[in-house]
Amino acid sequence: MISMQTWSAAQRLWDFQQMNHEPRACSVGVGLGSHDLGVADVTVNLYRRGMFPLIVFTGATSRTTRDRMPNGEAEHYRQRALELGVPASAILVEPEARNTGENINFTRALLTGRGIDVSSVMLVSKPYEERRAYATARKLWPDVEIVSASTPMTLAEYVDSLNDPRLVLDMLVGAQQRVLIYPKKGFMNRQEVPDFVTAAYEHLCSEGFTSRLMPTE
Repeated sequence: MISMQTWSAAQRLWDFQQMNHEPRACSVGVGLGSHDLGVADVTVNLYRRGMFPLIVFTGATSRTTRDRMPNGEAEHYRQRALELGVPASAILVEPEARNTGENINFTRALLTGRGIDVSSVMLVSKPYEERRAYATARKLWPDVEIVSASTPMTLAEYVDSLNDPRLVLDMLVGAQQRVLIYPKKGFMNRQEVPDFVTAAYEHLCSEGFTSRLMPTE
């Protein structure tokens, strides 16, 4: 049973990860691979709204997706987009990336290799990883404008959609840890983290939501 205090802490992390960017037209939409096909769905929705003329889906597999997405996250996203009516000519696939940094670097290399000029990117992620993805892209792709996007839903709705509260809270904690430690490693730009967010993160760690934490030594 998850306490109200723990849910409140999770909500603070959820809210902090949201960049609250207003969608606007970009050169390309980049869907970051994960277990969540909702990333593909919202990327398609934004494409239909004319936010970008080209989609890149990026991602190999992880311990979370190797069974449910055996062909790779990006390929499963592509299949989803095709099923939803996006023409194959509007989709590129980057199938090798295994972390957010590689998502950005490999996508950038793919577009450069194809001679595609990019001045702005709509970066589509899971709702609880907007800030992590944004900070990584700003570090690794500093010469383009980054607009963050994700499925517009509440924490409660997201938990219900996956029917796995522990997974969601573990992922929230993992995303927050990376925002805290990765700038020192040069993996992303530093973000200002309010004390109440850090306190929420520490509470969730103390409650055992730690399966997605990276070793710190």
